[in-house]
Amino acid sequence: MKPPLSSALWRQVILAAVHWMLGLFVGGVAVLLFVVDSMPDLDVWHQAQFRHEYNHQQHRAFRTLQQYQTLEQQLFQELQAQVYDRVDTAALPDVHRFHRGSPVDPTAYTENWNRSREFSVANPRAAVLLLHGLSDSPYSLRQLAQTLHASQSHVVLLRLPGHGTAPAALTRVSVEDFKAAVRLAARHLRQQVGPDVPLFVVGYSNGGALAVEYALAQLAGEPLPELAGLVLISPAMGVSRLAVLASWQRRLSYLPGLGKLAWQAVQPEFDPYKYNSFPLNAAEQVYDLTQDIAVRLEQLQNQGRLGDFPPTLVFSSAVDATVSVSALIDGLMMKLASHRHRLVLYDVHQRANSAFLFTDEARQVAQQALSRSLPFTLDILSNGPADNDQLVRMIKPAGTDAVELVRTDLQWPDELYSLSHVALPFAPWDRVYGDVPHVNGKPESLGNVTLRGERGILQVPINQLMRLRYNPFYAYQETEIHAFILGQTSAN
Repeated sequence: MKPPLSSALWRQVILAAVHWMLGLFVGGVAVLLFVVDSMPDLDVWHQAQFRHEYNHQQHRAFRTLQQYQTLEQQLFQELQAQVYDRVDTAALPDVHRFHRGSPVDPTAYTENWNRSREFSVANPRAAVLLLHGLSDSPYSLRQLAQTLHASQSHVVLLRLPGHGTAPAALTRVSVEDFKAAVRLAARHLRQQVGPDVPLFVVGYSNGGALAVEYALAQLAGEPLPELAGLVLISPAMGVSRLAVLASWQRRLSYLPGLGKLAWQAVQPEFDPYKYNSFPLNAAEQVYDLTQDIAVRLEQLQNQGRLGDFPPTLVFSSAVDATVSVSALIDGLMMKLASHRHRLVLYDVHQRANSAFLFTDEARQVAQQALSRSLPFTLDILSNGPADNDQLVRMIKPAGTDAVELVRTDLQWPDELYSLSHVALPFAPWDRVYGDVPHVNGKPESLGNVTLRGERGILQVPINQLMRLRYNPFYAYQETEIHAFILGQTSAN
């Protein structure tokens, strides 16, 4: 039997442990201070507090979209007073969202598409609610809203709480605010068009997740207007698990001098319809939403009730750096299992002389999906079978093993190697994000910026500027959405 440690030795062990823990603490504080010091300073648009933003508790008595828009009008007046009137324009570049009158100041445009819009028609064939993505604005679905309205649809293009004003608004918004606003808008649409007009929700990114959450809540028994169908564009069915850590870092930001820790990114605001700066609270809210959806899906699947999930048309790039494509397929589409759903997947550019640049994972997404037994129709746009720029549709109907190849008149643009998460909702002719001509040798849109030079001197990460901002196949996508809604309308 070994003799017990002496009291002196125990004291040395305890003292060493205390020193080790103090060293870790001091080192951690030093790292935090370094991170904070390396971030740009927060400005007025990162710190403003808006009293007139919609809140699910404070405004629970709201029953109409008009009430929501009246509050929104007050919010944008507050934005002028809290941000635009307080910025030092002399210290801002000429191209800045909050530089009054600059080329990217949305308040200087004839129409500010950061706000909610309603497009009504007499005798509508359908009612459509459109939901934009996180840090985004209604502008992202403006083109689709106008097209649907032109085809006799009553359309609401909703600005979700926390969006369209200044990045600071996303530091306080909650997923419950998002859900409440969606429900208010859906009820408003149903009241406007009556009980017999079919109701659809179109959601992009986080808006897609909100559309799914709404459908699941209605299916679970919440008294909500019933949906005739969903259209999801790059839906956020899964995000990085690192988002779960956002709440811990955000809590540290409450300590004096550590306010910058509330932000994942602090960047120049040169985009009129999307925040470049991104607070951790936003990541936390979308993560909570995806977790809520996963729990609801499992519950309804165990109860055998997902067979009544509304017919759903989904568009996604095979590669997506923002949301998880595998979570979309395995977490949602594989569970719906009613042969009423379709996933359109945009493959990467598979031409042999450039495909070698891709990772194996990126190059094989489409074929791996086709190799599975699927309860939904998979429709892949790819040039893999052709080995040139021409795209074909590889269609695998639900519950079958056969894959049909259908030729298209679509072609990959030579300079593009894939689509991106932020590209899908925008047309090539979009004046802000599209492939529009240069004017006096300078790009007229944010989607047409091409930069070459030395690394390490830009304020914005180069991979963000390289990201494709428009969908070269947008016309095809819009036609398919239009046909889906009209098809479901006829079925009803």
